[in-house]
Amino acid sequence: MRILILGGDGYLGWPTAMYFSRKGHEVMVADSLAKRHWEHEEGIMPLWPIPPLHARVRHWRELTGKEIQHRIGDIALNPRFVYQLLDEFKPDAIVHYAEQPSAPFSMISREKAVLTQQNNVVGTLNLLFAIKSRCPNAHLVKLGTMGEYGTPNIDIEEGFITITHNGRTDTLPFPKQPASFYHLSKVHDSHNIMFTCKVWELRATDLNQGVVYGIETDETRMNPDLLRTSFHYDAVFGTALNRFCVQAALGLPLTVYGGGHQRRGFLNIRDTIQCVDLAILTPAKTGEYRVFNQFTEVFSIIELAEKVKRAGEGLGLAVKIEHIENPRMELDQHYYNPKHTALPGLGLKPRLLTDEIVTGMLQTIHESKMHIDTELVQPRVKWRAE
Repeated sequence: MRILILGGDGYLGWPTAMYFSRKGHEVMVADSLAKRHWEHEEGIMPLWPIPPLHARVRHWRELTGKEIQHRIGDIALNPRFVYQLLDEFKPDAIVHYAEQPSAPFSMISREKAVLTQQNNVVGTLNLLFAIKSRCPNAHLVKLGTMGEYGTPNIDIEEGFITITHNGRTDTLPFPKQPASFYHLSKVHDSHNIMFTCKVWELRATDLNQGVVYGIETDETRMNPDLLRTSFHYDAVFGTALNRFCVQAALGLPLTVYGGGHQRRGFLNIRDTIQCVDLAILTPAKTGEYRVFNQFTEVFSIIELAEKVKRAGEGLGLAVKIEHIENPRMELDQHYYNPKHTALPGLGLKPRLLTDEIVTGMLQTIHESKMHIDTELVQPRVKWRAE
């Protein structure tokens, strides 16, 4: 297949590109490199330096003999670039990661909120129009987020819910309660994609993903120095488990927001790629908009912290847990029961978060702890206006 990966320089995009290339697909990646710019603006860098995209593609070719085509351009600011991509490559499947991925980043300021909405919503709209014009049969696999749903006091279904109201029954999109401008942008994407599937008969799979953790995949392990993906531990682009592991490796307290009883869905980076693969192997039908809830386990934040504490102590690290004021606006105690049957039904074989996985992450991070900037792990973005 010809698989186009938008956002192919990112934490998820680059490992996905290598995975499909290694499997023998024809792969093209496109990226604006905007996230590297945002990191520089905020004084943030991943734990390990990441080679430029051009160099990563060259290293992959030299190591495997396989070619990953690459293009640099902005799908939000330059719609012509999107049309040219589809004209040139004629993809069978399009994996869309090309979005600003951080809730805290979107809450820094008016400028960052507007940037997030413009980059994410306009970029996706430009892509939808280009698909309609250039490759209407291509299957769009779009990375959404479980954060679109919020934490309702009912079970979270996969995208849609059947309700009876005043004696009449209908199946409707599941109510959305996003908790940041980033999550709002994902809701807008979902509505736009669903609408275009209906009126233009496009076909799309919306992957509402949980929180991703992990350092490596089979492909990054082939040459970690040259092929590794970006690993963020900061409080803007990093995620909870990755951040806790870095704090533990440094001997810093694990900073748990509030009581830590907030529950979320989680999955390993390898399972993200597995889910995308399953979606591509069994594509949506013409005119079909489908939603898969993409996670493998549900944990509270305090449960994650306790896992890291236990693994750290097993390595002889002195690990403490510290509860701090929650900078976000979210419930600490809440019901959370999201369904996820579609991907397991397609054959998803999850890699569960074992103590061995956490220990392995801690060991890898501890070996590079001299590169960690301790200023980056503390929260500095608050939801509530002061």
